[in-house]
Amino acid sequence: MPVTADVIPQVQAGGGQPALHSTMNIIGNVSIPVLKYLKAIAEGLYPLDHSQLSEFRAFSSKNPQAETEALNSMQRSDKVDLHALLGYMMSSECNIMRPLLENDLTYPIPNYYISSSHNTYLTGNQFYGEASTDAYSNVLLRGCRCIEIDVWDGEAKVSSNDDQKEGEEGEEEEEEEEEEEEEEEKKRHFTSHFRRSLSSHLSKHRTKKGAVPAFTVAHNALQMPTPWISTTTAVRAEPRVLHGHTMTKEVSFRAVCSAIRDSAFVTSDLPLIVSLEVHTNPEQQVIMVEIMRDLWAGLLVEEANQDCTVLPSPAELRGKILVKVKGESSIGMKGTGPPSLKQIPSASPVSGSEDEEPSRISTPKSKAHKKSIIHALSALGVYTHSYHFSGFSGLEARIPSHVFSLSERKLIEVHESQGPTLFSHNRNFLMRAFPSGTRVSSSNLDPALFWRKGVQMVALNWQSGDAGMMLNEGMFGGGSGWVLKPGGYRGSARNAPTSQYENQTEAMPHKTISLTIHIFAAQELPLPDGDVRSDHFHPYVKCELHVEKPEERLEAPIAGDGRSHDGEYKWTTRPSKGIDPDFSGEMVHFAEITGVVEELSFLRFKIQDDCLGKDDLAAWACIRLDRLKNGFRFVHLFDASGVESKGVMLVKTTKGII
Repeated sequence: MPVTADVIPQVQAGGGQPALHSTMNIIGNVSIPVLKYLKAIAEGLYPLDHSQLSEFRAFSSKNPQAETEALNSMQRSDKVDLHALLGYMMSSECNIMRPLLENDLTYPIPNYYISSSHNTYLTGNQFYGEASTDAYSNVLLRGCRCIEIDVWDGEAKVSSNDDQKEGEEGEEEEEEEEEEEEEEEKKRHFTSHFRRSLSSHLSKHRTKKGAVPAFTVAHNALQMPTPWISTTTAVRAEPRVLHGHTMTKEVSFRAVCSAIRDSAFVTSDLPLIVSLEVHTNPEQQVIMVEIMRDLWAGLLVEEANQDCTVLPSPAELRGKILVKVKGESSIGMKGTGPPSLKQIPSASPVSGSEDEEPSRISTPKSKAHKKSIIHALSALGVYTHSYHFSGFSGLEARIPSHVFSLSERKLIEVHESQGPTLFSHNRNFLMRAFPSGTRVSSSNLDPALFWRKGVQMVALNWQSGDAGMMLNEGMFGGGSGWVLKPGGYRGSARNAPTSQYENQTEAMPHKTISLTIHIFAAQELPLPDGDVRSDHFHPYVKCELHVEKPEERLEAPIAGDGRSHDGEYKWTTRPSKGIDPDFSGEMVHFAEITGVVEELSFLRFKIQDDCLGKDDLAAWACIRLDRLKNGFRFVHLFDASGVESKGVMLVKTTKGII
């Protein structure tokens, strides 16, 4: 049964769920420490600046009695009426994060950042986690607009060594045979090592009767998934969804498509991109097409609107599902101009998997063991055809609907060798970045680094509550999963001029910013996961600025290779005590930070428990700098699991820009 707006679960961070579903904007009451500072503001000890006084007056004008009290108090001195101030400060006006400006949805789709998920079906670890339809419902209800499905045969393979050696799941397609064999050997070595380690661990933890616990997996599960027969029909097997060549559990493709249908447009009516990784034979692909057309009837984009050379806008695709699937070969295309969507050639043998990781750019050799995509399935990729990346000079790089998917490692390589070309390409064409296959724990890359390269779909592991997902919330928070790029990052648009700049350095003005934050008090802070005693809680605040590094603009090697990390600038307060702590107005100051593009820079607050060993995370917030309000504001906090909490923190921010 489809999910309706009336039964949306608790709001969880990550993808930018629309503000109308959030309860974080209004404060119901204030604690004693917070009230102490609000009284000081009302008494003029911490006066409101001119800009915030105007905002306060405008808010109070909506309530005649409050307006009279506010105006009378302001005429006397720097003092303001406490009752009027409380009404103002507890309202959404004093949320530190400015609402998103009206999102212009009329540009072609490459002009937007899209909230995206990697290996969406997994609920945990990349190697032995479970696949679940709930994972799709979860991310869609959180505002995700690009999801991934890895599809495998529902029956055992008929032959062979070649089939068993199909390319590594989760990495960009190998360009040369020797590189592919090297990657496969690494994977076999890792699998063998993991199996020995798991066996050793289990031998130390056997039950009293000597039985191995239920999570032991048979040896053959590490090679290929075991045969599966669909429960939906007695006469055929249907495709299934899982992370191939791992011990992850599976779920049926039909069930996944059903879950997507039920949740796709509950929190957003903007288009949903479904990225297919196809590892199935032609007969199973026929079933895939049948299932999608059946369950997504009326939602699928199956034909281009016109013979165009420019992709449609999100506004034109409202309520539609776009299938991203391997396109058909560009061999035989002629001409130097950009081909139209109708000029995409007919079917030829291509790999159904794009997520394999090449070590360098080169012309790929054909491999007989790669799966071919049937015409009926490839035809569903109307505006989003996946093509193997072999550089920006190939004919496929001019097809309007082409999508290149590159791993974080590969993108760093391309940045260092072809930085301006990478940036220029992404102004007009779609690109997807995904985490390296070595991230077994489902950790994440640094999405801001790749957004600054113009990458529209930076796919993240949503089951992780790390820095990457916090930045994703900072980018898309309060929106609908699609955010218009800054002006210099955009390409062609209807009735709008194309930017003359083709590189990251000149695309936008890089500013110098100084930021001062006074941290006064907090209330109703959530405890770290597993903690139950607030009297043992000693919270402190860590502030981090995530801004562009100079090497990002200079095609230089980037430290960390794209991994998510602490901000480039950070400051930590002294610890306080309890869930209603008083931080005494401690000041955090970031002075003259250069090279800042506000729309692609972020301020992250983390509240951690000062304890022996690792300091556990209790709460956090992440705000894009162009949405950061000056003045006395409340920071609304998520708990460590990314769920909205009642916790808020009273601060005063002063942001100066040159």
